[in-house]
Amino acid sequence: MSLSINLPLILSAAFVASASPGSATLAIADTAMQAGRRTGLALALGVVTGSLTWSIAAALGLAAVMASSVWMIEGMRHCGGAYLLYLAYRSARSAIRGPVARPPDAVEGSVSRAYAKGLALHLTNPKAILFFGSLYTLGLSPRTSPAELVLVIAAIGLQSALIFTGYAWLFSNGRMARGYLRLRRWFEGAFALLFAGAGLRVLTARLPI
Repeated sequence: MSLSINLPLILSAAFVASASPGSATLAIADTAMQAGRRTGLALALGVVTGSLTWSIAAALGLAAVMASSVWMIEGMRHCGGAYLLYLAYRSARSAIRGPVARPPDAVEGSVSRAYAKGLALHLTNPKAILFFGSLYTLGLSPRTSPAELVLVIAAIGLQSALIFTGYAWLFSNGRMARGYLRLRRWFEGAFALLFAGAGLRVLTARLPI
């Protein structure tokens, strides 16, 4: 059976966008090294949920609607930029203050917080809805059936899950964790600068809308 979709092209573009260093992968690496694999995976799954949300929205045609609502995109852009600057502040404070003892229940609670953090990080990224909108425009055709559309959404979702959870597994291994503990302040300082840079880029970007 021949498909009316260019699935390899769609997955290739989505792979590059997901695997490239960005705010999501940066947050996953930071969390996995600092809080461990379980919390890193929770944040990664939050990012995947946000990515899947935008993917479904774009597939249903909501990307075009949102792209035409300048005030909505601008509001998301400012929220996303502000959130990244908040993460920069947290990392900078941690780098200055050094290790702080956490109560035992903080580790358990951090799993749900990490998921919410990953979800918020991706849902407040206005470039995500624009990316998925352009991605589906690039790889789909007017002859695309609902079944093929579901296939594309599922394939992108699975690929994103493998990439983001892979980052969590990579940065939570023993060697990475030991290196983080030895150089914790340097890592946090670097993450602070990178989060701040990402936040400022989002706030000053001119989105193609």
